[in-house]
Amino acid sequence: MQRRLLLALAAVLPLRAQAQTAALPAVASFSILGDMLREVGGERVTVQTIAGPDTDTHHFQPRPSHAEALRGARLALRNGAGFDSWFDRLLSSTRFSGVSVSATDGVPLRRATGHSHGGQDPHAWQDVRLALRYVRNIEAGLTRADPAGADHYRARAGAYTAQLEALDAWIRAQIATVPEARRVVVTGHDAFGYFSAAYGVRFLAPQGLSADAEPSARQVADLIRLIRGEGVTAVFLENIGNPATLRRLADEAGLRVGGRLFTDALSPPDGPAATYEAMMRTNVAALVPAMRGDG
Repeated sequence: MQRRLLLALAAVLPLRAQAQTAALPAVASFSILGDMLREVGGERVTVQTIAGPDTDTHHFQPRPSHAEALRGARLALRNGAGFDSWFDRLLSSTRFSGVSVSATDGVPLRRATGHSHGGQDPHAWQDVRLALRYVRNIEAGLTRADPAGADHYRARAGAYTAQLEALDAWIRAQIATVPEARRVVVTGHDAFGYFSAAYGVRFLAPQGLSADAEPSARQVADLIRLIRGEGVTAVFLENIGNPATLRRLADEAGLRVGGRLFTDALSPPDGPAATYEAMMRTNVAALVPAMRGDG
């Protein structure tokens, strides 16, 4: 009897170990999507992010090792809308045959101003309500890739949705503490169009949607006049791109740079914006007192 029990355990234990390690391999194009994918996938998914923290995804150049990651993946997640087109080329070069998901599918995209991504503004995650569509698309993609995990993904997506709905309400409450006339911010490039439309904050940028575009001297002079005319007090650098133009702008306008905002990438794990929710909360916590002119 004892011998039969030992034999049964010997047969079951390897199956359990296999079940514990057989997580779905998935790849996300950049750090914000990688975090969302982990939130929805949980322990059933192992996530590899190509363009990591503090990385300019616009101009990212993938390496051969990134192609290897895709060859072993069963799900590939990109933003779409021209933001991470290099990821599409990577998928094509590796002949990826798994489930491919565009987070912006079904999202009502804004028209781009300045630098063009095929005429569309891809930064839809800056409106938390639109990020909820990202969550639904990720859940649907994971379910296609792993039908056995459908209930798991549905439950985690539901919990994450409730978390983001609370985040959206918090952002609105924080912005409401700033008089409407003072809700004006200067940033390095125009990545906040969706945030502006959703939360009623006006963003001025000396650059277009591209973080590496260099504005002309006339553009800078026009923006300085606008800043002085409207009494703007909120000027921020970003965690990607070259800060030289914005520092020059702040110096010439006699303003203090209020800190650093996170736009197209998260911070490293030990930083203040290691998750999408933390990124949004960190940005709002910096923007609100700067717009009010506190201190």
